[in-house]
Amino acid sequence: MLVSGKLSRTQRLNVAQIKPAKGNPKQFVAIIIVIAVIGVGALGYVISTSKPQITTIDPTIPAGAAEPHVKGMANAPVQVMEFADFECPGCGNFANITEPDIRTRLINTGIVTFKFFDFPLAPQHRNTLLAHHSAACADDQGKFWEMHDRLYAGQDEWNGEVSHSPMKIFTRYAKELGLDVKTWDDCVQTQKHLARIKGNQAEGTRRNVSQTPTLIIGNKQIAGGLSYDQFKALVDSALAKAPKTPASAPEKKGASK
Repeated sequence: MLVSGKLSRTQRLNVAQIKPAKGNPKQFVAIIIVIAVIGVGALGYVISTSKPQITTIDPTIPAGAAEPHVKGMANAPVQVMEFADFECPGCGNFANITEPDIRTRLINTGIVTFKFFDFPLAPQHRNTLLAHHSAACADDQGKFWEMHDRLYAGQDEWNGEVSHSPMKIFTRYAKELGLDVKTWDDCVQTQKHLARIKGNQAEGTRRNVSQTPTLIIGNKQIAGGLSYDQFKALVDSALAKAPKTPASAPEKKGASK
């Protein structure tokens, strides 16, 4: 199986077994073409498997022992759940590219309630748990979403592939956001919100979440990131099925307020 555009072991062996004859430039050119074809095939495989997988689910599944971070009006007609990992590149792409439009056009306009559930993929992602603690502790000071955005924006400088000391970077973020750093640091170091993080992850596991990001929009569970247009189409479908809110009766003249 190919991962991140790399050639499989079998493909590497096949290429390695091709040995050009000395003094035969035509054979050398042929080998280059074979390698190029294999590379294009690998890229095509990755692209073809990057499409979001959509599953129809029962939207009446009750919430478990979880406490998501919520953005938007609580009673918006469309409720959206995201199960995400702060160190997941796909989650970063969704947060940095798609979410700004979702917030402006759908959350701030009262159409969508957006709920973020922690789903850290540790130990696969070495620094993710610390990132989730950092965001949860920022929430104590009313700045979860600010830390959420900062973590995703800076993912390339603190992820486990590039940093063995992410706490220094997270502390810098806390200062940038104007947090009481001492209080925030104590919260992170004591893992104050570990139960909440585990509860959110358990809720994802209960709903058969197997990759991040996973989104639940209406009765659709989507494994993989979405573009804004894809997200909006699913919201429109859920909105069409949402119960209509009855119009408020007109206020009578002279009625007390």
